[in-house]
Amino acid sequence: MEEEIGSFLPNNKDELLPLDGKTELKNFRSYLRWVYVDHSNVCKAAFSWSVFFTLAFVVPILSHLLLDCPTCDQDHSRPYHIPVQISLSVFATLSFISISSWDRKYGFSKFLFLDKLGDESLKIQRGYSEQMQGTMKLILRWGLPCFIAEFAYKIWWYVSGVSQIPHYGNIYVSSIILCTFELCSWLYRTSIFFLVCVLFRLICYLQILRLDDFARVFHRETEVGSILLEHLRLRRNLRIISHRFRVFILSSLLLVTASQLIFLLMVTRAHADVDIMKSGELALVSITLVSGLFLLLRGATKITHKAHSVTGLAAKWHICATINSFDNIEGETPTTAQAISAQATAANISWGSSDDEVGDEEDELDNTKLLPIYTQTISFHKRQALVTYLENNRAGITVFGFMLDRSWLHSIFGIQLALCLWLLNKTIGV
Repeated sequence: MEEEIGSFLPNNKDELLPLDGKTELKNFRSYLRWVYVDHSNVCKAAFSWSVFFTLAFVVPILSHLLLDCPTCDQDHSRPYHIPVQISLSVFATLSFISISSWDRKYGFSKFLFLDKLGDESLKIQRGYSEQMQGTMKLILRWGLPCFIAEFAYKIWWYVSGVSQIPHYGNIYVSSIILCTFELCSWLYRTSIFFLVCVLFRLICYLQILRLDDFARVFHRETEVGSILLEHLRLRRNLRIISHRFRVFILSSLLLVTASQLIFLLMVTRAHADVDIMKSGELALVSITLVSGLFLLLRGATKITHKAHSVTGLAAKWHICATINSFDNIEGETPTTAQAISAQATAANISWGSSDDEVGDEEDELDNTKLLPIYTQTISFHKRQALVTYLENNRAGITVFGFMLDRSWLHSIFGIQLALCLWLLNKTIGV
């Protein structure tokens, strides 16, 4: 595995990376070793599982048993400690088992599609390299604020309750050791969950780069057969990604929804003792889990939207070529269609103006710009067949046959909102 982790980019492409990019990749490999250790042989695999079992289960259980304090004041009673630890351990288990399975089946180089990155264009290679360089920054951006908040909460809890919290031996040494183990356990479990979410986002970004590159075939003279083969390759890659991540995405969605509903029930039930000191950790773990789920769904819906935009781009290419074919007919009086085509071509410059405020919704695959026409080698029937194929074979990320697009997200949000309102009606609405 060291060879696979160490070869995040093909050796013959290392010169494409600047010095700071190589440093970022090295940091990313170090991060992998921290949360995943090594499975290259039996001994290292056993050590990896031992670390996981210790930090995901042993430390939380011992923390609950050794720091149980019935005589402590209300601020140090930790009434929500058990659901917090169970939630983190469940997601850490799901993430660790998933990443172990992927490493055993594919290896990281193949899993991240790095084994075939050398066959892609220079633009894709550079874009993927830059995205990998920003992976550590993304993990820190999402994980560091949560860890700082958890660190501050633990320090406050141990310092303010030093005279009440159970200790073993020297009170200061005992508190430091227990606090360190709790923080390491929390950091390990959240890190491995964020790792899988960020890896999914990274893989989706590679496919987005490929889709952007694929869109260029409609701007040059290309055979329909070549376009079809490239689209089939993209669909195959998206099916592979969907198959690998479908269990993790579905499990994360169900577990996050269930955990948030349980947390909501606990804090809204009658006579619930809720304040920032008691339920702060509950809110913190909720933010962590929802952030990870957001990364997953954001990456899935973004690439699905991008893949669906290919159909619209192909239809626009087809109609531009069809209109242009009438303009090329010699010996005929200009028709209304020709006049419209000429006006549209003249207006193309203003449509593509940089002054238009279209936001992030318009990109290379979904915009109002007309396309250059190459009809000499592409007949009407070939173009029509290609558009029909794309309309009936839309690509995207799927979970057991369900396409993860924006409509699907709206449905999920509606279901979750209905469950939330129903639960609130059963608790505070009584």
